[in-house]
Parts: sequence; C-alpha cells; structure tokens
Amino acid sequence: MKDHYQVLIIGGGTAGLTVASKLALMPNAPDMGLIEPSSKHYYQPLWTLVGAGVFDRSVTERDERDYVPAGVDWIQDRVDTFDPDNNTVTTASGDTISYDYLIVTAGIQIDWDAIPGLKESVGKPGTGVCSNYSWETVNSTWENIKNLKSGTAIFTQPSTGIKCAGAPQKICYLAEDHFRRSGIRNNINVKFISGTGSIFGVKKYADSLNRVIDRKGIEASYNTELVALRPDSKEAIFEPVGGGDQIVMKYDMIHVTPRQSAPDFIKKSKLAASTGWVDVDQHTTQHVRYPNVFSCGDSSSMPTSKTGAAIRKQAPVLVENLLAAMAGRPLTGHYDGYTSCPLVTGYGTLILAEFGYDKQPQETFPFDQSEERYSMYALKAHGLPRIYWHGMLRGRA
Repeated sequence: MKDHYQVLIIGGGTAGLTVASKLALMPNAPDMGLIEPSSKHYYQPLWTLVGAGVFDRSVTERDERDYVPAGVDWIQDRVDTFDPDNNTVTTASGDTISYDYLIVTAGIQIDWDAIPGLKESVGKPGTGVCSNYSWETVNSTWENIKNLKSGTAIFTQPSTGIKCAGAPQKICYLAEDHFRRSGIRNNINVKFISGTGSIFGVKKYADSLNRVIDRKGIEASYNTELVALRPDSKEAIFEPVGGGDQIVMKYDMIHVTPRQSAPDFIKKSKLAASTGWVDVDQHTTQHVRYPNVFSCGDSSSMPTSKTGAAIRKQAPVLVENLLAAMAGRPLTGHYDGYTSCPLVTGYGTLILAEFGYDKQPQETFPFDQSEERYSMYALKAHGLPRIYWHGMLRGRA
C-alpha cells in the first residue's frame, strides 16, 4: 500500500471491480488503489434461486483476490472518513491515503437493526424468519419454504431503496410455485406486503405482474411497511406508509427484505446528498461539487434501480468521463438510467424488465419481454452469471 494514488477506488463489489478492470485494460492505465475489506465476493442476483432451492449458495462465492486486476493495489481495509477538500481518505486502521481522483463504489448498507426483532431472529431455526439478503441467511429461506406445510407465508418489501427491487416479489412467486407443485397450496395463505405504491414502477411490466399475482392467488398489499417483529409469538407489525393504525399479522414463515441505505461513512461525509447517497450528476456520474470524484452503482444518487445491469451501463460512462476529466476534456459520456430486472415468476419462468429513467421499456430481444418465458429464466440462471464472472468483472462486458 502507498500513501497516494492517481485513482483511488472505494469498494470492491460489482461496480468497483468492473471500473477497476476497465481502467486496468487501458494502454496507459492509471496508478490505482482499491479499498475493500472483504476477502470474498458474491454474485448476489443468484441468491433468489438459492433461497428457492435451485442452487447451492457455494456457486455464488469467489475469492476477492482473484478478481482484483493485476496492477491494482488491494488495500484490505475499510474507509472511516472522507476529506474531499484535501483529496484524502482515512481508513479504519488509521491510514491516510491521498488521491488525484476518487471513485466511490461502496455499495449499499443492509440495516438489519432498523426493524426491532429482525436481527436476532432472521435465519434462526424455529423462528420462521428468513431473508435472501445475506450469505449467512439465504439458506434459511429454502429451509422455511420446503418445511412449511400449512399456515401463512408473508413476503415483505420496504419503502426504502433496495438492491434489486424485484427480489422481494421473486421469492414470493417461487415459494407459491413450490407450494402448488407440492400439493399444499390450498393450505397456505401467501401474502406479499410492500411499502411501495405498486408492484412495479413501469406500467407494461406491472400489468403482467398483477396478472401473475391474480393467477397465483397471492394477497398483495401496498404502502404498508413492516416496522417490527415479535418472533416469540410469530407476529409481524405493519404500519401504513405516511401514518395510521398498526396492523398485527400472524405468520408461520416470513421472508423479510430489510431496510437499506447508503453506508454510514458516506452519509456523514461531504460527498453525500441529502438522501445519504454520493451526490453525482445522473448522466455523467461526476460528483456535483467535487469534479475529481465519481460514483456509480448502489452507493450513487442516480435515481434508477440498484442492479448489476445498471452498473454494466454506468461503468463505461464513468470510465469514459473519468479519462476525459484527467485529460482536461469535456465529459461526453451519457448514462440514460438503463437498468434491468429479471423478474422470476416461478420455476422456469421469467419476465425480463428493461427500462431507463423515463420508465419506458428498453428491451434487448425481438419479442415482448413482459411475457413469462423459459428462455429468459435460463438467461438469468445460467447465462448472466457467466457474463458476470468472465465478462463484467474482467472489464470485458
């Protein structure tokens, strides 16, 4: 580790590794350091299918060191504070590192303690509380689904921004499909309860998903937030978004999507917008106040769904504009908000939603992607992981 880098990258997740790899492939690659505390890297989009019993979670795990590009210094530490006025960061170990250019790709923070009763019960045998949102808890989802024979299964989504906004409903559809295939669907009341205002933000796909919900007989509620769990009595406490009387629901299993936010070390820094995310121009990825700072991925303020597909389009724009800034040229790279949500609707069926800031579809394939298809399920289960490991993280896709 050195005390100064031409380019310092914060976070070695999807966005950080993709950007680092693209820069490392340049003929005159900048001198780069990457700060990332984790020794493991996870392909999290597959955790939905792990939670549904399709894959073992081990297929989603790799060693971080195998994906840090050659020539990039991996600093296995975490950031404590930013000082963008003096172009430095301080790590948890107390080291101060300066930079010419800073790229913040620190991901999203899972706020497990924001819902009383969740942290101490999630993933624990006998509680009925599970979540696909961590390596440690994802196996508990399948344990709960396969062992439930009757009762009430609840699936929640918070009103906060989350990574992969479609994930909470995907596991609901898969669980319902498992119950039906097992001949016990009539014994189980399946509920999807979301703090958002609708099933999906793009009408074309929302219409299809509402038909899926109707066909499956799922009881869906919106603008309703999970605020607490009572694991001992297996009760979930909900409140209407915006205020109102609490609603108490009994459950036999509950899949909780925890609230999520910008990492605390970003929230408390001068880089943060009022929302806590890194305050960048939504088209250029450049910080609105510090021109030598860029950000993409989940920790950025760009108002699009937080997905790997969004990063795949954001990263080339960031790299193009970073190089332009380093050369003193105008920033011409433009990101239009593209993102993709592969919405699994059952074992072997998927709706592939693709859209931009304007909430209009930007579909890749020459057919109606709002229809459920096996081909799109196969793409998610088998194609996209290969593109991720061998393309994106290597800077080639």
